[in-house]
Amino acid sequence: MSPPKISAVRGMNDLLPSAAAVLELFQRLATAALRSYGYRQIRTPIVESTAVFRRSLGEATDIVEKEMYSFVDALNGDSLTLRPENTAGVVRAAIEHSLLHDGPCRLWYYGPMFRHERPQRGRYREFFQVGAEALGFAGPEVEVEQILLLQRLWKALELGPVRLQLNTLGQTAERLRHRQDLIAFLQAHRAELDADAQRRVETNPLRILDSKHPGTLACLMRAPRLLDYLESQSLAHFERVQQLLGQEGVAFEINPRLVRGMDYYNLTVFEWVTDRLGAQGAICGGGRYDGLFELLGGRPTPACGFSIGVERVLELMGEAADGDAACDVYVLHQGGGTYDAALRAAEQMRDAGMDVILHADEASLKSQMKKADASGAEFAVIIGQEETAASTATVKALRASGEDAPFRRQERVSTDELVPRLVDALCALDGIGAQEDPPARAPNES
Repeated sequence: MSPPKISAVRGMNDLLPSAAAVLELFQRLATAALRSYGYRQIRTPIVESTAVFRRSLGEATDIVEKEMYSFVDALNGDSLTLRPENTAGVVRAAIEHSLLHDGPCRLWYYGPMFRHERPQRGRYREFFQVGAEALGFAGPEVEVEQILLLQRLWKALELGPVRLQLNTLGQTAERLRHRQDLIAFLQAHRAELDADAQRRVETNPLRILDSKHPGTLACLMRAPRLLDYLESQSLAHFERVQQLLGQEGVAFEINPRLVRGMDYYNLTVFEWVTDRLGAQGAICGGGRYDGLFELLGGRPTPACGFSIGVERVLELMGEAADGDAACDVYVLHQGGGTYDAALRAAEQMRDAGMDVILHADEASLKSQMKKADASGAEFAVIIGQEETAASTATVKALRASGEDAPFRRQERVSTDELVPRLVDALCALDGIGAQEDPPARAPNES
């Protein structure tokens, strides 16, 4: 009797090749956008001291109360946690390694995060984020810069309609005054709140503003608004953000119930949302967190950042994005000595920067051609007995055809001309244009 199959852990998903190809496209475009704004990559550990998140996120947040994967290190008794987000980890690293010694810096990261949530569409227990942190910048200008970066990325990804929502959380003293009045209001109307909101009244009342429960929402329409408690400096900061966005033609809406899920935020917060993902409509969120460095033992340091929910963006991109084709060229042979010639030709193509699949076993040319067509390759190169004897190869165009195609539908070329002709052809398909002495193509540019 065979042993039972083992499945992936609930809420932690395999990324299959078709989706991985879309992810590769996303990563390339995201990296280009981040670099174009001066952000440099940082990599921090997946496991951090639990104190990093308890101090930064807030003891009364859902993440700390019930969503963290925490455990005790059997070797030394330390409490450790799989990171549920990475802003705190980046700030911890910036403090530990004095990254701001020479002035403000812009950092970005990519990697897995972990939260023990109920899995559903767009929400998983292991999920990936791309994030950016601008450390040491106090003005509203850098917040606008990050929003412009994101808008540029959405355009490059061809995401379609997504909406920008803004709010301001003011400063600590302003939030405390609002919090007192909000608690008093919620206590007086506790019977109108859902059970989860009732639980939060005294511990984390701001999070109630983010409720989706119809009865609670109706009650909140009459609740004190944080905007009414802000002083002139906080209002001026928020007005400057709106003025710059308007100047750059960025559409936005003010959402006074937008509070984000971590306690470290102040002043501007924002989310990009869509109606195409059901309940999990936020694809990106961020804002300013000027007090986080002090919470983690550093000096007072202004900062702001954002994180992108990669799985949600990939769903918007869809399978139609396809990423890159699996290869540029599929090489066919007839076994024996023809395989040796095919192997040599395939290696020469790879030296020139092409992505090449060499058929790995013996099969009829008809069978190999079916696999070549299914591979997504632009060209099939056939090296059979006749071609090997004559030091030639037959090139068959699998996609492009017509008078302007770089090859006739099927064409015999000498082995000396094979690689230069293929490079010219692939460059032409890329819109680069053939050159007398073409450079090697970078991988994955087809």
